[in-house]
Amino acid sequence: MNQCVFLGIKPLLELAYPSDLRSEIASQCKVLCEHIGGNEWQKQDGPLSGADIIFATWGMPALDDNFLKAAPNLKAVFYAAGSVKGFATPQAYERGVLVASAWAANAVPVAEYSVATILLSLKRFWSYARLAKETRTNDRPLEVAGAYRSKVGIVSLGAIGKLVAKRLGSYELNLLAHDPFADPEIAQDLGVSLLSLEEIFSVSDVVSIHTPWLPETEGLINGRLVSSMKQGATLINTSRGAVINEPELCEVLASRPDLTAILDVTWPEPPDNDSPFYSLPN
Repeated sequence: MNQCVFLGIKPLLELAYPSDLRSEIASQCKVLCEHIGGNEWQKQDGPLSGADIIFATWGMPALDDNFLKAAPNLKAVFYAAGSVKGFATPQAYERGVLVASAWAANAVPVAEYSVATILLSLKRFWSYARLAKETRTNDRPLEVAGAYRSKVGIVSLGAIGKLVAKRLGSYELNLLAHDPFADPEIAQDLGVSLLSLEEIFSVSDVVSIHTPWLPETEGLINGRLVSSMKQGATLINTSRGAVINEPELCEVLASRPDLTAILDVTWPEPPDNDSPFYSLPN
């Protein structure tokens, strides 16, 4: 029978692997340790040294030479979260370690959140909620886009971007996307028109960011793009905070109170205590 450990941030491990799932795992694998913290593995040489399998989530350390030395029997890492780029290494793959992720399952709640937020943004829910609190009235201007024939821009058609486009397909929207690697046939099947990043920002009522964090995408969404957005438009980011140039975003938001930014992620996370994100009303 294989031997296993659970590794990661404890509250998140408990969320990702509830008691019934742990019992199922224990019926097929001898559990050596119920919890090893992401930064505590060096102190836990005993359990880790005998582990064939690691069940992990957020907080998984890099599979570098030191880690692999401490886990000589390691065959597989099952990661109950999305991208494995933060910890998977060439050394692990060279040694034949299987790395599996829950990226497909993880995409579903992110897509659900994105679609709900996009639809609320098309009704300008956020700005009208602010206005009601400020004026204590229900007075509001009439320029509400709504969903009918509005333009929604999706930046990156990865697993989540595709799922968002598919779910938005049931609404009478004009779906636009920017992804230099997108298959035109897949985009056509999704009912999505492929445009440049500049076009997406200048014509969309809502722009939803789903870009992976890579060296090439850091700061991809800059102040120039945000400042080109339509009156009353909304920017939504559920990917990674670092893909937005946040200082430039704050400058634009301060000068364009008609715009709204919905940031599910930031960099750093959480923002610094003196970040304008805490004080900017939009």
